[in-house]
Amino acid sequence: MTTRTAQGAAAAEAARKVEERWANFHRYGPWGLLGVGVGLSVATAGVVGMDRTDWYVFVPLSAAALVLQLWWGHAMRTRPGPTRAGAFYYWLRWALSFVGSLINPFYVFYAACGYFDVERLLSRRMVRPGVFAAVVVVAGSQSGGLPPDNAGGWALFGGLLAVNSVLVGFMGQINHKEQEQARVQIETIDELERTNAALQQAMDENAQLHAQLLVQAREAGVADERRRLAAEIHDTIAQGLTGIIAQLQVVANAPTLAVAREHLDRASALARHSLGEARRSVHNLSPAALADATLPEALKKTVTEWTGRTGVRAEFTVTGTAEPLHDEIEASLLRIAEEALSNAARHAHATRLGVTLSFMAGEVTLDVRDDGRGFDPIALPARTGTAGFGLDGMRARAERLAGDVTIESEPGGGTAISARVPLVRHDD
Repeated sequence: MTTRTAQGAAAAEAARKVEERWANFHRYGPWGLLGVGVGLSVATAGVVGMDRTDWYVFVPLSAAALVLQLWWGHAMRTRPGPTRAGAFYYWLRWALSFVGSLINPFYVFYAACGYFDVERLLSRRMVRPGVFAAVVVVAGSQSGGLPPDNAGGWALFGGLLAVNSVLVGFMGQINHKEQEQARVQIETIDELERTNAALQQAMDENAQLHAQLLVQAREAGVADERRRLAAEIHDTIAQGLTGIIAQLQVVANAPTLAVAREHLDRASALARHSLGEARRSVHNLSPAALADATLPEALKKTVTEWTGRTGVRAEFTVTGTAEPLHDEIEASLLRIAEEALSNAARHAHATRLGVTLSFMAGEVTLDVRDDGRGFDPIALPARTGTAGFGLDGMRARAERLAGDVTIESEPGGGTAISARVPLVRHDD
């Protein structure tokens, strides 16, 4: 997109420069052509045979042309395009150049202005008459001056008039097509610039929306984690404390020491179980493995420890360029890996397992594959409630971060779990 924008800007700048040069020519060109016509007429006065009467007409005529150019130089600033003032200027300039060409054919340079600005000064229906009038003056000067002296001179004038008319018509068509092409090109470039600007704005809005979604996902994750902890405390620790109180109440009214000791042992067992549940909840809240290690290091350590506990051969691999991720991203991926390993240990009966962490453009992927007995993903096994969230919990963790978890498995064909989340760097 950047390259196309640069090319479009360069093309637009080139087209604007052409328009600017034409504007300068229309502003200063008649001055130059008038100067050339007057200068050559003065220089060739003797050759052409200008007499005193010709000079009496030539000098006021040239002065009038000078005054006309001064007036038009001021008027054209407030009267762009075909107007009555433009038509008056064109035809008066033509009349002055026609009379000047009758005195000296070299004065025709001033008449040639009509070749270039007739479409700017005259209405569309008057363009052809205006061009023809300019061609008459030019052809007359080329044939030796108007009026021709004899039939041969008239024939030469007629031939030059025809040739000049064809050439001017042909050049006018080419000029018209070039102007139309330039206009279309400028409009196309402007439309492309507007489209690129709208696309860039949409991309910026999309980036802002993505950032907002991540913030909302983190907030939703915190709320979900609080609800989960509240449910775990209610279902485990609170129930355990209730049981301990009940056992101690029985002890207080126990008829014999043996009965009291029995209920004290039950209360002690409930206390130890509740302490274990409390420690597990705290552990799930903040991964200690990430306190002083990167995510790849924590995953490698987790896989190694899992191999030591289960005796199953497991390998950990990192692909792409590893970089520090946002704390929420690292914690979620580590928890998903722990849950996947826990499920594999309890259900898979695998002999080999592989964990791969992949860093890609804008995305991080965690893959856990085993060669175990597999299962039917449509009929997922029921949750045991002994640890973690199971497959639903993995999905919930990934979805909080605008990611997802896919599961591929079949009975006897092993299991592949893939978690994908956005690559959000630590400093973002």
